[in-house]
Amino acid sequence: MNIIFMGTPDLSVPSLEKLYNENHSIDLVITQPDKRKGRGKKLLPTPVKNKANKLDLEVFQPKNVNSLESIERINKLNPDVIVVVAYGQILKEEILSIPKYGCINVHTSLLPKYRGAAPINWAIINGEKETGVTTMIMEKGLDTGDMLLKEKLVIDDELTVGELHDNLMNMGAELIVKTLEKIEDLKPIPQDDNLSSYAPKMDKTIGKIDWAETKEKIKNLVRGTNPFPGSYSYYKGEKFKIYKVDIDEKLYSGKLGQITDVNNEGIFVKVKNGTIIIKEVQFPGKKKIKVSEYIRGNEIEVGTILGE
Repeated sequence: MNIIFMGTPDLSVPSLEKLYNENHSIDLVITQPDKRKGRGKKLLPTPVKNKANKLDLEVFQPKNVNSLESIERINKLNPDVIVVVAYGQILKEEILSIPKYGCINVHTSLLPKYRGAAPINWAIINGEKETGVTTMIMEKGLDTGDMLLKEKLVIDDELTVGELHDNLMNMGAELIVKTLEKIEDLKPIPQDDNLSSYAPKMDKTIGKIDWAETKEKIKNLVRGTNPFPGSYSYYKGEKFKIYKVDIDEKLYSGKLGQITDVNNEGIFVKVKNGTIIIKEVQFPGKKKIKVSEYIRGNEIEVGTILGE
């Protein structure tokens, strides 16, 4: 099968590699332009470009994939299918209509739930017990196309978004191969829009902890933003990051967000329906560290209200 592959971040790489290893003909890899990153603002290639170069595949990096130049280049290759995995640009109908089998997207949620940019994060933040991967035929709407195959995954109570991301990106690679193998026989299933929900793009403000929330919601927020964009609060006006928390059933007296105890287990904080134990932190200018290690050389004062 002649394939054009579109993808950009780490999430896309296993799918590209799996298709290549299954001996599909990948005629072109389309990825986002290189970006300047880091303190030195060095121009860096995308993870997909790095992998494509190692596999000796042709790479195309248009600023606008819907430009006339891009459409003409894709048309000339006459692909059977365009596989899209977290590419980062919306495709117009001129491109969607080119391939024989359409443009097939690997989406990291069980559609129609969690359409949008950050389905992995929001599944954990919202306390879902399962998620998965869906392959679908793309159309002009946002993640609204007919579904082809699904694979489910149970979300463990301790799983972080970083860990779930890695599980789903490998699951997606397996699922796109299965989808292409069965493409002639698959019957596309329309999505029920009434069951859909939107997973907006993450930003740094989402990780701010509201200590008036329940212990369950706070733990889900920490898990669903670890490692990106990260959860945080303020200790005596100083912003610090929180990477791991546990739940304690004890009900302490005091105000919401108040530190009720500090020991080797962690920092105990009063919340709406119990106590959160902060286990891993990072203060400005310091590395991420377990609280049990941090308190050996630093004081965390009991009675302080976090967030103030």
